[in-house]
Amino acid sequence: MGKPQNIEKDISRIQHTADGQTTIDNKLDELVALLDHSELDSEKIKALQQRLNGALDNLAASKTQSIDAFKHIQIDENASRAELLDEFSVLLSGNQLDSKMAKEYIRGERLSKLFLMFIGLVMVALGFAMIIMPAPPYFEMFTIYYFSPDDGVTLMDLISLLIILSGIFLIIRSMYKKSSTNS
Repeated sequence: MGKPQNIEKDISRIQHTADGQTTIDNKLDELVALLDHSELDSEKIKALQQRLNGALDNLAASKTQSIDAFKHIQIDENASRAELLDEFSVLLSGNQLDSKMAKEYIRGERLSKLFLMFIGLVMVALGFAMIIMPAPPYFEMFTIYYFSPDDGVTLMDLISLLIILSGIFLIIRSMYKKSSTNS
């Protein structure tokens, strides 16, 4: 009974200290030194590694779950503001959020939108390049409509138009993409 209580006290002390990162680094150094001086077989090493990986996964999962909890807020049109405020306050009390996590989330959303817009712009540019630049005769596909005996709309031009339209779709989608908190 004494050891779990001491461990819980150590954990709470680590969480409440301002220099928690240095304390974690010190404890990690102690663990590494302890492992260097111990004689462990492969089974014990695997068990320790699984425990450490499990603890780190739980830590990472708790951070993503705290943001994900806010994505699932049910906004009922008939609900009063007081009910929505109560639900929001329950979520805030149950999930620890800080400005760093919020900034990381917003940065990720913005980067995904910018990346989608960049891909759309590249697709539009490639589509126009395929139409404007002359293609070698062996690469020209079937001509669908002739303007003159030597020129017309080819299958390659139609494929280029599809690439341009899909690029425009991606650009519009990135501009008007609903944030994942509204879905």
